[in-house]
Amino acid sequence: MGSSPSLQRKPSASSVPHSPQRSPKQQRPNPRAMPSAGAGGKPRRSASAIFTDTASGYHLLTVHGYSRTKGVPTGERVKSRPFDIGGHRWRIDYYPNGVRAEVAGYVSLSLMLDEDEGVAAAPAVKAQYDIRLAGEAEDEDEGTAPLASASVDDFTPGRGWVYTTFVAREELEGSEHLRNASFTVRYDIVVVRDYRAEDAAAAFVSVPACDLRRDLAGLLHTEKGADVVFEFGGETVAAHRCVLAARSSVFAAELFGPMKEGNADAGVVVRVEDMKPEVFKALLRFAYTGLLPETRKEDQDVTCQHVLVAADRYGMRRLKLICEEKLCECINVGSAAIVLALAEQHRCEGLKKACFDFLAAPANLRAVVATEGFQHLSRSCPSLMAEVITMSLGKYY
Repeated sequence: MGSSPSLQRKPSASSVPHSPQRSPKQQRPNPRAMPSAGAGGKPRRSASAIFTDTASGYHLLTVHGYSRTKGVPTGERVKSRPFDIGGHRWRIDYYPNGVRAEVAGYVSLSLMLDEDEGVAAAPAVKAQYDIRLAGEAEDEDEGTAPLASASVDDFTPGRGWVYTTFVAREELEGSEHLRNASFTVRYDIVVVRDYRAEDAAAAFVSVPACDLRRDLAGLLHTEKGADVVFEFGGETVAAHRCVLAARSSVFAAELFGPMKEGNADAGVVVRVEDMKPEVFKALLRFAYTGLLPETRKEDQDVTCQHVLVAADRYGMRRLKLICEEKLCECINVGSAAIVLALAEQHRCEGLKKACFDFLAAPANLRAVVATEGFQHLSRSCPSLMAEVITMSLGKYY
């Protein structure tokens, strides 16, 4: 820990471009007197463009045991591990009680260029950055959209930019972002490498963003061209075998391979056993769009548990990992044992580690042992009990 030679992030002052004044003799040419470029009288036109070469990425920093970090004195920091983005090494400095006395009620964060200071003549690294609590409009596809209007700052080795009032501690402690005494921040960074100019044709055509996701969702909704019907819990949903086969090897075998039921050419009816209708519908929606349906926050952990089981059953690895990631954020005393059993039964190593990380706190472990979920864990996954006991002994001896 220690103090940091960070620059302060200040609002940039607005400026007005300076235009040189014309003398009375330097009057603007009369456009009507300008010679035309051809017999048709149309002016000759040309176009050029300026491009910026960039490299971007983002880093997630999770602070575990937040309440314990409040013991760090004001002005002192805890450094993150270094990470690489855009060909440069960075780190984040975390000030639990503010970077100075005036902001002692806030969490301060600074982004530092963590590179060798020995090369005195090395040019400054130009970069844009944005920081937010993870979960605020979190979306992997969002990319670096928040940085479109951010300023480009200079970073030199050992120096960086500090966000002095990132979040008030009182606000953080009352928010949903603080879970199980932990919170996560996301730093988006765009490194500006170079600028270049090129000749370019005028943009007569504007290409819209890809709307494949929307179109496939519409195909599922309208059932147009559907050639398979799934029957579950007294409901039916029509879908498209080729789409499902492309998204899942299990669906491919079930609908086109030796496992297929009925006459494939005439359309098939597939009965889905042991799955709630809303779970199978969520599975289908993800197969078509890559998105999960919106759920109420209080239902998110239970829904993710069921969808994870379905994703594992149908071999949809990315959906399984998305559910696993979401469940890592929902572990608490009431759910830890159930989620740990789920992780063991469906080979979710990351989720299993997150559960053991939660149980590593003696108070959490004592509380979880008293729950019904722990009794279920001892019956369904007896092999896990040895790991839990070993961990608890390590805490007390």
